[in-house]
Amino acid sequence: MVLAIIFLIVALLSVVSFLRQLKFKNILAIIFSAITALSFGFFSIMTIICELTSAPFCS
Repeated sequence: MVLAIIFLIVALLSVVSFLRQLKFKNILAIIFSAITALSFGFFSIMTIICELTSAPFCS
């Protein structure tokens, strides 16, 4: 569960980075921030869901 919370913090920081880089119009940083936010966000949310519920896709 601790790892999921750390992943969620990383995902939130990458969303902040994504928004800042939109202001600076830095295309490469926008791409990397978006990929990081999507991947870490997905894994943190799915880990939290699997820890709290007994969903069939978690086995």
